[in-house]
Amino acid sequence: MTTTLHHYINGGKVEGTSGRFGDIFNPATGEVIAKVPFATADEVRGAVAAAKAAFEIWSAKTPIARARVMFRFKELCEANLDELAELTAREHGKTFDDARGSVQRGIEVVEFATGIPHLLKGECSTDVGTGVDGLAMRRPLGVCAGITPFNFPAMVPMWMFPMALACGNTFVLKTSEKDPSASLRMVELLEEAGAPAGALNVVNGDKEAVDAILADPDIAAVSFVGSTPVAEYIFHTGTAHNKRVQALGGAKNHMIVMPDADLDQATDALMGAGYGSAGERCMAISVAVAVGDRVADALIEKLSPRISGLKIGPYTDREAEMGPLVTKQHLDKVRGYVDLGVEEGAELVVDGRDVTLQGYENGYFIGGCLFDKVTPEMRIYKEEIFGPVLSIVRSKDYEEALGMVNAHEYGNGTAIFTRDGDAARDFAMRANIGMVGVNVPIPVPVAYHSFGGWKRSLFGDHHMHGPEGVRFYTKMKYITTRWPSGIRTGAEYVMPTLK
Repeated sequence: MTTTLHHYINGGKVEGTSGRFGDIFNPATGEVIAKVPFATADEVRGAVAAAKAAFEIWSAKTPIARARVMFRFKELCEANLDELAELTAREHGKTFDDARGSVQRGIEVVEFATGIPHLLKGECSTDVGTGVDGLAMRRPLGVCAGITPFNFPAMVPMWMFPMALACGNTFVLKTSEKDPSASLRMVELLEEAGAPAGALNVVNGDKEAVDAILADPDIAAVSFVGSTPVAEYIFHTGTAHNKRVQALGGAKNHMIVMPDADLDQATDALMGAGYGSAGERCMAISVAVAVGDRVADALIEKLSPRISGLKIGPYTDREAEMGPLVTKQHLDKVRGYVDLGVEEGAELVVDGRDVTLQGYENGYFIGGCLFDKVTPEMRIYKEEIFGPVLSIVRSKDYEEALGMVNAHEYGNGTAIFTRDGDAARDFAMRANIGMVGVNVPIPVPVAYHSFGGWKRSLFGDHHMHGPEGVRFYTKMKYITTRWPSGIRTGAEYVMPTLK
């Protein structure tokens, strides 16, 4: 019997009333394992109303009281880490270890949020004028919202709502309709930790729910992670409704391999960064820029047998290195890009399109694919594939390789592998990219720094989590005080100045 999921609003499960549902699949078998209701605009409005009411209670709590709730939530997430990983892997298709690691990275943001009393400390200046003091402080915005992608159904929501809540806001989360169970479980854990009903609400849905969030006058800020076309839509629509918006979009991350690089290390890096999580992550390396034909030929020689030998399987196989893609539609899209690469004239060195697993013939599996002789004019170079497809691009020298990185419309992440400190420093400084790795293939910042790209990989002024998360989810207030001292200066009709 197929399970029917629910929304979670104002401290309880809420059955959907729209009559519209989405199917949730087991990507390894292709079977429908649950149905999820799609929220109406009225249901979204109910979640916002619950969050608005809870804001009066939650924002009045001291920062240390909110921090203690976050700390208990962190402990509950750690105690239930395997359950959250299981929910993530079952609905998304990740290997269990990959799912577990992603949940752990989310928990690290919760851990950072427990330091909110320090993070919210303001600034004070005494004697800004005669007998006058000034105080700058950060205050919560009100009701905030998050719209999250399918590829990290636990981690990305934890990049958003813990920071928002710690700052004193309340939250409405529109989680991915493809794998919502981890978010639905996390809201239960948060309330068990002591958050009031309505502080975090979870609604499921499609564009109707998204548009309701973007238009709601009681939502002050929206966070988003997803594809660039949708990120751009979220940003322009949200800001048109006078909201603060951070919208993280797509990527086409390049890794430059210099002639002096340790090629075994570079090969290990490309295997993990290109094929980990089946390439379904915005920080995946999808383009390896080999500086010189010798480097390109050596990389292909080292990569080819390892890609062909990838152990592919369902998340229940704890030895699996790569799982299936999330849906049949996404599998067809990725296969279509591989077909397109062949048509465009790239050399398909490793072809994973026909991978099948006994007993899982209806699963959404594809093997690792490797292209050589890809050029910047090809669509497989320009567009985000979001699957286990790695392209080798050959450059004649370092400057040409750097030029490719900077010319691409996306600017999420990049890396260079080299033993040359001068080249590494030059690359780090000149790469027009938000996150740069030196001999590190996936340079995702730790929780106490902030995550975000440049160019068409980010719309808005703030990166996510870390110090930027605090700035995004708060607004500045400045208070100027003077107490009666018996000194009268009389009315002043000119601009006050320092005296």
